[in-house]
Amino acid sequence: MFALAESDLQGRILGCGDGPAGFNAEATARGLTVVSCDPIYRWDAADIRARIAATSPTVLAETRKNAEEFVWTEIRSVDELGEIRMAAMERFLDDYPSGRTAGRYVEAALPDLPFADAHFDLALCSHFLFLYTAQRDRTFHERAVLELCRVAREVRVFPLLALGGRRSDHVDGVSDVLRNAGHDVGVERVPYEFQRGGNEMLRIRRGGR
Repeated sequence: MFALAESDLQGRILGCGDGPAGFNAEATARGLTVVSCDPIYRWDAADIRARIAATSPTVLAETRKNAEEFVWTEIRSVDELGEIRMAAMERFLDDYPSGRTAGRYVEAALPDLPFADAHFDLALCSHFLFLYTAQRDRTFHERAVLELCRVAREVRVFPLLALGGRRSDHVDGVSDVLRNAGHDVGVERVPYEFQRGGNEMLRIRRGGR
């Protein structure tokens, strides 16, 4: 979903809003340098496991109800999606206690991150910004993406769709704010599409400071 090449993975990477995902565990096993941040990291593994168990049936039921909004090719059914997501969450839960101690999982939330300027080479944010357009206004999105640009030399945000499958109303306005701040901004097609029409990311290269 982020069109990552091997060269993109050599520096310090921030996963913002990662939640109970397997990216940090998989990347660390490959010898990469990744920090994940999310408000849920205030809780221990048992608490997060209980939260997953409580919410997963609802998430899958909503996906089943809105199945026409998704592309069922690589993932062939809602049941298979549930299996894939649970496997990733189990990988996360196995890694989380040691990763939290090592500082790879940091409790933090946009639009205020506890990292120094340009601390990361690449920041990735998936399925948070733009997706929750109805829940988070344009001012929040502007502050959030500018904050990502503060802490990372390059930022990639995926997807550009709001819930329901429509392109977020915030994309163009946020892009204008970023350009006015001196950053290089572009929308790029990626080789991944699960949410129907969701095959583009916003790519920002930090400029001017």
